[in-house]
Amino acid sequence: MPTANRVLPDETGDVMSLTATDIEIKIPATPPEGDAEPRPRVSVIVPALNEAQNLPHVFARLPEVDEIVLVDGGSTDDTVAVARRLRPDIHVVRQNRKGKGNALACGFAQATGDIIVMIDADGSTDPLEIPSFVQALRDGADFAKGSRFHGAGGSADITRLRRAGNKCLSTLVNVLFGTRYSDLCYGYNAFWAHCLDVFDLDSTSPAPNNTDGRLWGDGFEIETLLNLRAARADLAIVEVASFEHSRIHGVSNLNAFTDGMRVLRTIAREWRPKRAKAGRRAKDRAAR
Repeated sequence: MPTANRVLPDETGDVMSLTATDIEIKIPATPPEGDAEPRPRVSVIVPALNEAQNLPHVFARLPEVDEIVLVDGGSTDDTVAVARRLRPDIHVVRQNRKGKGNALACGFAQATGDIIVMIDADGSTDPLEIPSFVQALRDGADFAKGSRFHGAGGSADITRLRRAGNKCLSTLVNVLFGTRYSDLCYGYNAFWAHCLDVFDLDSTSPAPNNTDGRLWGDGFEIETLLNLRAARADLAIVEVASFEHSRIHGVSNLNAFTDGMRVLRTIAREWRPKRAKAGRRAKDRAAR
């Protein structure tokens, strides 16, 4: 059973910079003495649903940040009370629909920092890695994408089925979108707040009258959605090595098959607009 004092693989700073078409190794630059940029404010978004037992472990490993936004999905345990006891300065938000994607959208909308970091409340994503994500952004990236399959990354939680599915989906995206992602379906990411409009997430519409009360992007497909829209917007994307731990307490809500199908549908939906846009540009050129 993982605990709060788990030892992580050594962070070497091995960072891979990606665009939609190429890849290169980024070497952190040392600013001239006396010419350092002001430290950006960092907001950490923590979606949570019945995670009262896990929050003490997660919050104990948080480095110094400027803002913590806990997005509660209607917990029936003491998640909110525990969060407020541990961090009296925490900003608690109630999500307006269901699902992790909606929780993140609501949290992003409330964040006030220059940099937004998204972590999980179950202990699977290690808060001690946050400085590596922030540094990647300060070194020039727009979007720092965690990867369990790059550098010193790894996972103590992923099953063979999920690993195989992730590899197939990553390969499909790399072919269709011209990316070189090593880990499509991982939710540890960070980005500059000024890039938020690129993701076009809905945090205000009420729950639709359907079977699960979710809009598209409200589920676990949010991780794929963010990666695809970042690529389509030609953001400077950097993969950061990350180690995924097993959930500390409780059972995951992830379903390999149903959520995998939602990811596949997300890829199809995001690819079609890109083709249509290219077709319109070609038509406009022909008309001229």
